[in-house]
Amino acid sequence: MAENYISDFGTILLFLVGGAIFVVIGLLTSKLVRPKNPNPEKLATYESGEEPIGNAWVQFNPRFYVVALIFIIFDVELAFLFPWATVFGRKDLIEATDGVWGWFSLVEMFIFIGVLILGLAYAWAKGHLDWIKPKPILPQSRSSIPMEVYQRVNERKYDLKSKDAGQRTNGV
Repeated sequence: MAENYISDFGTILLFLVGGAIFVVIGLLTSKLVRPKNPNPEKLATYESGEEPIGNAWVQFNPRFYVVALIFIIFDVELAFLFPWATVFGRKDLIEATDGVWGWFSLVEMFIFIGVLILGLAYAWAKGHLDWIKPKPILPQSRSSIPMEVYQRVNERKYDLKSKDAGQRTNGV
């Protein structure tokens, strides 16, 4: 008598289909049960408990993104450290390999943390963690043309054609 079992992939597929059905049933039930009486107050934009002021297309300071990326890096580091600490703390696993597993995992984690510390030091040295940036250092030109020539070109006024009437105007 042959016994048929669901393979591991079949089990995963069952869980995925069951989860999808569970989510769809929940969404459909909430759509059927909820009241449908929109009014201007309910349709207003909600922004952290405050009425939104101004345009939503404001430019954010790019430093927010750098800080967020550094936070994500160290958050992922913690996600790797917890399972490592759980496995590293198993006395039976360390004793079964005469301590080799323990030393290997300890060295491996020090290398991992070392790489992250090097990345943090690099970001710190490049000034990515400084909220107030110093004044930019402008590059110096090594041109054989004297600066006075550039100044005269910059000060010169040119006659430009007007777009609408084709008239010539003085200045920019």
